[in-house]
This record gives sequence, structure tokens and C-alpha cells, in this order.
Amino acid sequence: MTQPTVAEQLVTMVRDAGARRIYGVAGDSLNPVVDAVRRTDGIDWVHVSHEEGGAFAAAAAEAQVTGRLAVCAGSAGPGNTHLLQGLYDAQRSGAPVLAIASDVPSTEVGTGFFQETHPERVFQNCSVWCELVTPPQMPHALRAAIQAAIGRRGVSVVVLPGDLAAQESGGPAQGPALAVEPSPVEPAAEQVDALAAAIEAARTVTLFCGSGCRGAHDRVMALAGRLLAPVGHALGGKEWIQYDNPYDVGMSGLLGYGAAHKATHEADLLLLLGTDFPYRDFLPQRNTAQVDAHPGHLGRRTPLQVAVHGDVGRTIDALLPLLARRSDRTFLDSMLRLHAESLERVVDAYTSRVEKMRPIRPEYVAAQLDDLAADDAVFTVDTGMNNVWAARYLTPNGRRRVIGSFTHGSMANALPTRSAPSSLCPGARCCPCPGTAGWRCCSAS
Repeated sequence: MTQPTVAEQLVTMVRDAGARRIYGVAGDSLNPVVDAVRRTDGIDWVHVSHEEGGAFAAAAAEAQVTGRLAVCAGSAGPGNTHLLQGLYDAQRSGAPVLAIASDVPSTEVGTGFFQETHPERVFQNCSVWCELVTPPQMPHALRAAIQAAIGRRGVSVVVLPGDLAAQESGGPAQGPALAVEPSPVEPAAEQVDALAAAIEAARTVTLFCGSGCRGAHDRVMALAGRLLAPVGHALGGKEWIQYDNPYDVGMSGLLGYGAAHKATHEADLLLLLGTDFPYRDFLPQRNTAQVDAHPGHLGRRTPLQVAVHGDVGRTIDALLPLLARRSDRTFLDSMLRLHAESLERVVDAYTSRVEKMRPIRPEYVAAQLDDLAADDAVFTVDTGMNNVWAARYLTPNGRRRVIGSFTHGSMANALPTRSAPSSLCPGARCCPCPGTAGWRCCSAS
């Protein structure tokens, strides 16, 4: 039986790991990979105008929208260094991405050859796995790269000289089985008990939520209802927590609005749920507990009274039976009143009172866009004031997505990011959603 080439095995394995497209610019040292895509069913090559755009499309959009492995590629030299900005964004956003960084011929590595960049060094700081892969290392090295990207929710970089990509693989034609979804982290019982004791000892509690609350909306609401706790959120938690939330008190931080800052500072206990909120000055630096699936996030922004390493949803499931239901709404109602007053004064004022102003206020445009957009739209947001408008005027509903460079802060990211939702629904006019996630795609008309 003829052995597959390294490129053929690579393409087959990333397809079997859930990837359905590779974003990149065809040519030069990537030609064996592009040709393998052409001859492999179930995966497509998506041409982009610039490799950075391909990295943003795969990293900042497809991986975050679908939750699956996304793949981008860059040819030798500038082709792969152009990937850097998008890969930094993916790494810091926790997006599972595999980057194929093609390289100069293996016989020329280390000689200062044309377009030589040593990508295995260049990408070290924006990846969880970065290695040069040779034919004898296939398929086990590629498997390690894919599993690192999926399991550690970050970037894996496969450095592949073009001449080696065209050679026969050193391993079996059929790659090993892959775990394409990470398992949720179960919290330790003693940590849950300590958190329950801290909550029961506190007269008032505020929840502050981030992107780690994805998939846990109903359980967060159940916890807030049990404790009668105000619920604030970081920008990363907005799309997962703000909708259908009778306890909402808005955002804190540089983009903040509403009563979130006051609620987090005046509560006897602040409970951080799935957030790595970076701004220390907006946290009380006392009386704080934290739940996070990433142990490195625990306590790195503020001292903790209790630290729980665990998935937010699993932790709340274990916590609720240990907590008494509260009846005193005084703190919650005071924060809700303050939040409503703040919205009327700061947010609504820019939309309800400026319809006839010229030039048109950007806040009014954002509010109109929010009204006109589909219920399952994907909004891609540039860095800067665009983040403020997205934070204050886009209304989540559990189906919409808001994607931006919210951690890395790259400029001009929204347009290349938008190309991934478009490729997920070929032919659609505004393409807000991947059918694989159960969302409705826009009409092509």
C-alpha cells in the first residue's frame, strides 16, 4: 500500500479532527499542502488576500464561533511571519488553532537562505506547541500538535519545509484517533466546600462573569437567584450572560457602564466566574473568590479568599445543594435601580435624543444596527471605540456572537475576522452563523 505524503496525511488528520477549511495564500513552499487539499474530500482551501487575514479568520472567528479546530497556513518567510498578529490573538483568546508554517528547503535550514526565518523560534511566544515536523515524525507529532491546540485551547504551529511536505510519511496511512473536544474540569470537593462556606458567611454576594461562563448561563442564573446576587460581566462574558438576566448590573472596566463597579466593590464577597478580567484597579482587591478552568488564572489579578479550579457549570452544580435560598433583596434591588438610572443617563441618552443630530452619532448607528441585525448574527468588532459601542449597544440573546481582538487588542481586525463566518455559510449574503452549530444562515438573496 502506497504511503501518503506528509502533506496528504496532514490534511486528512486535520479534517478528521473537525477542521473543514484551511485559510491561506497558495504558492511556493505550501504547494504540496494546497494540492493535498484539492484531492481530499471534506476540506477546502479558502484563499485570503493576506496571511494575517487568514490567521484572524481561522483564529479569531472560526475557532471561536464553532468551538472546533481551525487551520491557517503561511508559506516560507514573510508568508508565515504574516500569521503572527492573528496567532497572537488566537493564543490570547483561547482559540484552538493549528497553523502550518511552511519553511525553506530542509537542506538549506541554517544557511541564511532566501526567506529563512526559523519559524520554530518566531512562534514560540504565541503558541502552546511549536515544532519542526519531519516525515519520520508523522503522524504522531501532528497528533500531538492537534491535541495540544484542542486540549489547551491555544495555537499549535507545525513548521514544515516544503520539500519534506512532498515526501512520503514515515508512519501508517491512517492517523491515530483524536479527542476533538476537551473535557470539562471537575472541581475538587474540598474547594467547593470552602466556596460554599465563604458564600454562606457573606451577607451580600456579587457575581462577575467572563467568557468561561459559556454554556453555563442557566446555572449562573440559578446561582444568582439562590443568592439574590447582582450579576456583572466583562466584555468577554457579555454574549453568554447578559441576555435573559434579571440580575444584570452591566459591565465594569474601561468599557464599563451601569452598576457593576459599585456592586463588585460593595458586596461582602465578590465571586469571579470564568473571567481573567485584567484591570486590577477595577477590582476591590479583597473579599474575592474565583472559579476558573485555567489554574493559572486563579489569583493573578487579585488576592483570593477562595480559589476553585473547575469548570463554571460543573462547579455551580456541585455548589447549589450546599447553599441556602436567600430572601433579602435589599442589596440586589438597590443595584438594579442604580443600573437602570445609569442606563437611562449614559446609554439611552445617545440613542433616544440624537436621532436628528448631524453628523450622525456612532452610538445611534450602533443601536440601529442592533435592531436590524438577525437574531443569529455574528458581529465582528474592531479595537478602540468600536469596543465601547459593541459593549453598550449590541444586545445578546444566546444565539448572536460578538468576536473581536478583546485580549490582544489588534487594530483593523474586524474585516478579516468576518471572512470566517462568510466561509462557514457559502453563498450567504451576510452569513451570520455556522450550520454546524445549529444556527440559521442568512439568505443569499
